[in-house]
Amino acid sequence: MNFGTVMRNITLTGGVAPAGAHIEGLMPDILSGTIQPGMVFDHTVALDDVAVGYRAMADRTALRVLIRS
Repeated sequence: MNFGTVMRNITLTGGVAPAGAHIEGLMPDILSGTIQPGMVFDHTVALDDVAVGYRAMADRTALRVLIRS
């Protein structure tokens, strides 16, 4: 796999929290491991179970779902 190709398809977006004001300054430290932002995902599903993840968010049993291949 060409890692550069994968990276072109990744975007970072935010919601209504004022995190956007801090992302540019903090992201390098997060990516390097200097800062551990804590647990972000509260549910994990396999790639084949993406619908299960969406259902969990719709049912409010999950806030953030991590999809693992």
